[in-house]
Amino acid sequence: MAIDLRAAFENEPPTLDFIWPGFLVGTVGALIAPGATGKSFWALEAAMSIACSVAGGDLVGLAPAHTGRVVYLAGEDPEPALIRRVHAMGQHLDQAAREAIAENLTLEPIMGQGKNVMDDRQLRRLIGDYAGARLIVLDTLSRIHNCDENSNGDMARLIGQLEKIAVGTGAAILFLHHVSKGSARDCQTDQQQAARGASALIDNARWCGFVAKMTEDEAQRFSDRSYDGEPIGNDRRGYFVRFGVSKQNYDTTPLDRWYLRHAGGVLLPVELLNVKQDGGKGRCRGQA
Repeated sequence: MAIDLRAAFENEPPTLDFIWPGFLVGTVGALIAPGATGKSFWALEAAMSIACSVAGGDLVGLAPAHTGRVVYLAGEDPEPALIRRVHAMGQHLDQAAREAIAENLTLEPIMGQGKNVMDDRQLRRLIGDYAGARLIVLDTLSRIHNCDENSNGDMARLIGQLEKIAVGTGAAILFLHHVSKGSARDCQTDQQQAARGASALIDNARWCGFVAKMTEDEAQRFSDRSYDGEPIGNDRRGYFVRFGVSKQNYDTTPLDRWYLRHAGGVLLPVELLNVKQDGGKGRCRGQA
């Protein structure tokens, strides 16, 4: 149905419903990072934040305006690994938050099941099973299709299928994806074009976030010690990752935050001091 332009001109527009700043309900977004950086941990903690209807469940500090049902389809990790991950996160949650998350979050291992959203029958089943969800996380994109990731046509069709899921369920769809080897080598994993494969993959998504390891230069510029300002240093930089946004179509609210990796891999926000203002880019050895 076409938009009534006269009404749009004259009436107050609807309020946009964001999952978190910039990521609109009913759209497709991406979270990209090199392998073993922490994107699955970040995404699962973010899923818990959206699923938790009481205070105390927002481990990543997203401060969502609304909560609701969340579905997380885990295609890379077996069930025992996922259980260990949840247990580690649970050590930072009180009982009320645990109960709320358990009520609203579905965490489903799909590794080895041959999920393929390009199959219309599977697509219809997925929409039927998860209708009414607020957020659906697909971890990772390569596990849910059989297309050529280097083909713009194939990737445009893949995003089109994900948009069908968004429209059919009413949920925001977040897919996790890896960066290209060149982007990791050149310290450009925080760029919109860093994603592996055809450009249509991110061009057609409405939001794109990233998780990046701390570089050697950043380890010399930043400190987590307010009492003496000692730089983090190369020996400890592997414990720190940065989350940020490289593309958002509907909002300009900045989201850029450092996290410290705790026991079990859990990411928690950390405040860092800039102790060296040299503007150098540094190297990112070990990001890939």
